[in-house]
Amino acid sequence: MSAHYELKPAAGKQFMFNLKAANGEVILTSENYKEKEGALNGIESVKKNSPDDKQYERKTSKSDQPYFVLKAKNHEIIGKSEMYSSPSAMEKGIESVKKNGPVATTNDLT
Repeated sequence: MSAHYELKPAAGKQFMFNLKAANGEVILTSENYKEKEGALNGIESVKKNSPDDKQYERKTSKSDQPYFVLKAKNHEIIGKSEMYSSPSAMEKGIESVKKNGPVATTNDLT
């Protein structure tokens, strides 16, 4: 299986997507969108912004776990990672999004 975006329904008749690596692991989760078109635009934004390291904000949760957010050029958050066990694991997650984000196909589950 290759890397892909999974577009799916979210709570309250909204939409969201996950970017999944070739092994099926979720590497980026979107915000919720009111319209399906918004979620599709979000996927396009990930494709465009994911190769650029400047668009990633590396963070630490309150429980001291590293994670990252991917932002568009307008500084809006496009997606967020899972919590990682170490900064090096988080960097591998970022590298995976950089590699897979621009080329992943979209599976529409709506």
